[in-house]
Amino acid sequence: MPEYAPLELPDDPKLAGNIMHFARSLRRAGISIGPGRVLDAIRAVSAAGFTERRDFYWTLHACFVSRPEQRVVFAQVFRLYWRDPRYLEHMMAAMVPAVRGVQEDRGAQAAEKRAAEALLDGAEAPEANPKKEDEDSGTEIEIDASFTMSAEEKLKTLDFEQMSTAEMAQAKAILARLKLPVDPIRARRTRAADAGRIDAARTLRAAMRQGGELHDLKWKTPKVRYPNLVVLCDISGSMSQYSRVVLHFLHAVSNAKGAGWAKVHAFTFGTRLTNITRHLAQRDVDAALKAAGAEAQDWEGGTRIGACLEAFNRDWSRRVLGQGSVMLLITDGLDRDDPQALAKQMERLQLSARRLIWINPLLRWDAFAPKARGIAAMLPYVDSFRAGHSIASLEALAQVISNRDDVGDRDRLLRMMSDDGLPERSVLR
Repeated sequence: MPEYAPLELPDDPKLAGNIMHFARSLRRAGISIGPGRVLDAIRAVSAAGFTERRDFYWTLHACFVSRPEQRVVFAQVFRLYWRDPRYLEHMMAAMVPAVRGVQEDRGAQAAEKRAAEALLDGAEAPEANPKKEDEDSGTEIEIDASFTMSAEEKLKTLDFEQMSTAEMAQAKAILARLKLPVDPIRARRTRAADAGRIDAARTLRAAMRQGGELHDLKWKTPKVRYPNLVVLCDISGSMSQYSRVVLHFLHAVSNAKGAGWAKVHAFTFGTRLTNITRHLAQRDVDAALKAAGAEAQDWEGGTRIGACLEAFNRDWSRRVLGQGSVMLLITDGLDRDDPQALAKQMERLQLSARRLIWINPLLRWDAFAPKARGIAAMLPYVDSFRAGHSIASLEALAQVISNRDDVGDRDRLLRMMSDDGLPERSVLR
């Protein structure tokens, strides 16, 4: 271990105390920080100074952030702690339940609830004063709890990006119990049965054994088999929070017994394609995702959807997409590469899979429209287009994944593209 020289605190000792409290807030928000890092941060700030806000941010960032997924939480805690002088009052007000019939002006940003919980450290929100509110408004407020949703029902409709640390833990527990059932496929081959169609070959062979006399008929019925589930999950910066939750869900599907899937293949992509199928086979979800994250080096990086789909079609398509496989494509579709090349790879992908289902978290917005070039290029080549931003949306996917008639919001968005003069392609098969 390196030996540290005696610590020289800055002129204002309150700064060292504030950095220590900031480190505790990061630790409560889920970032692993030991006392050694706190000492390094104080020394680094003393050496670099803190006259420039940008330099101060990146000095602490270099000392406390060691993994890509920690950047969002660090940014939120830093903004609330150092940049907003009234962060505590702001977050306390944001955490008070809205009982006046008017919600807050804006929704919490990504990781903001976790940052608020870490900064508040269990502080209780101030209780509303119903009497004073009644005097101000002149009306009496009554809340009937019998018509309110349960905590679990509210959690199911909550956006993954808006969940606190505790809510995310509950969501992962619910997803671990969620199943993704699939109906079997009738194969061309047959098996012996007590009823069904007459098996002429077996009937004649049995008659030959009896001297040519036909005593009874033999019957056959088609065999049934289960398809593979192939998942392509976007882990770029705009999708990182959703992809982590979805991978928890896929781990549960991969290890579920009796779900029906022949095999679950999982791939992640950002700037490159990574096969994480063998990691999801581990029973421990934390160990599985840790191993998957170690192999996928492009977490929270850029997005090259077209290039990654080309790599999948070239190297993996024939291996995993046979026998009527169902494919889930989980991405927001925000790609800056050539849209024509992306459309070509999407067309090949659709022709290789029995069903191609696109899960897009952006669909949670009512005003969503396929205006981005990548989305417009991909949409005509999917069989179903559905949201994937909450537990409820994943439950809805589980109900319709075997329904070949389900198209989700695909047709509605294709009509919007047609009205805007964009090219439209029929994908009904």
